[in-house]
Amino acid sequence: QVQLLESGGGLVQAGGSLRLSCAPSQSIFSFAHMDWYRQAPGKQRELVATITNSGTTNYVDSVKGRFTISRDIAKNTVYLQMNSLKPDDTAVYYCHIWFSRDYWGQGTQVTVSS
Repeated sequence: QVQLLESGGGLVQAGGSLRLSCAPSQSIFSFAHMDWYRQAPGKQRELVATITNSGTTNYVDSVKGRFTISRDIAKNTVYLQMNSLKPDDTAVYYCHIWFSRDYWGQGTQVTVSS
């Protein structure tokens, strides 16, 4: 059983920044990759960013150049730095891993006002 503890959401104006954190209950190196997903009202959950065990990162096109996924090994935490936020980024953001099955964080609300 793995727990994912998220933090860092909130309300921000368009153009602002937020940083999300995800701290798993096991070493981040236990997982092949860690991901951030988001789900906006009335929309399907979508993959936003991934960081692999080796540190390779990938992003959905809509956030490239604005979001950065990273990790702090000493803190055993993965981050999602979100800059130049847009109202379309408004969603509940979820940390995710696959470890024999899907594990999801509790979700954190990000609201971007215009």
